[in-house]
Amino acid sequence: MNIYSIETGNFKLDGGAMFGVVPKPLWEKTNPSDDKNRISMAARSLLIEDGDRLILIDTGLGNKQDENFFSHFGLWGDFNLDSSLSDNGFHRDDITDVFLTHLHFDHCGGAINLSFDGKHIPAFKNAKFWVHEDHWDWSKNSNIRERASFIPENINPIESSGQLNFIKERNSYIKNSALGFDIIVVNGHTEKQMLPVVKYKDKTIVFAADLIPTIGHIPIPYIMSYDTRPLITLEEKASFLQSANEENWLLFMEHDPFNELVSLKMTDRGVRFNQISTLKEFF
Repeated sequence: MNIYSIETGNFKLDGGAMFGVVPKPLWEKTNPSDDKNRISMAARSLLIEDGDRLILIDTGLGNKQDENFFSHFGLWGDFNLDSSLSDNGFHRDDITDVFLTHLHFDHCGGAINLSFDGKHIPAFKNAKFWVHEDHWDWSKNSNIRERASFIPENINPIESSGQLNFIKERNSYIKNSALGFDIIVVNGHTEKQMLPVVKYKDKTIVFAADLIPTIGHIPIPYIMSYDTRPLITLEEKASFLQSANEENWLLFMEHDPFNELVSLKMTDRGVRFNQISTLKEFF
């Protein structure tokens, strides 16, 4: 097995929304904001090369929305999915599986492209798309709070393509999934968000997704206003961080633009980050 960090692009989100009730003087120590109170965000995917499978975890925002849509998210930097794949010796047509942690637009927007004739088509023509079955149903019958994050042109074409596959197990910890790795299932941010647990070179790497989007979100109370069930998020984070610290997990940070791979340690204030690295530096 080989794993690769794939940078799909950078954007910005409101810092207050990203940290909920935590006061700005606290969260801006790790996540400084711009003059519009927005913090910098990554849309970082993980690519897993395992035998004849090439599995991409999440796809970033994509580029098919119009300028008005992207104007709200302060796109910045030069990263994009195709160049990052190419830098690691791959092409999007090599991808055999696209695993979507959940269907919010910044995680699945890159799964669908806009063709030259204006049709929405799969961006990975040779891949199976994997979504949790319960989360799929949740997205198709979305609540008012999440509706803006579940964009139909990101979701409906996956179904009509015939490439949609479901993770159906309803356990909070799914062992040896159809993709070959374990999965932690959490429900505070959205129904049935999936966190891949990848065993690699005697280490355990967990794709932290939106349970812990940046290192600034490691303290348990630091949770997003976007979470649909914040009290459940608090419980899930506490349990997750305890396991992560005791079992020496490494966290792969999807949304932290400056910190890619994080180890943890216990302090008198609870679990905090210990060392920060990149996949290439660490392995």
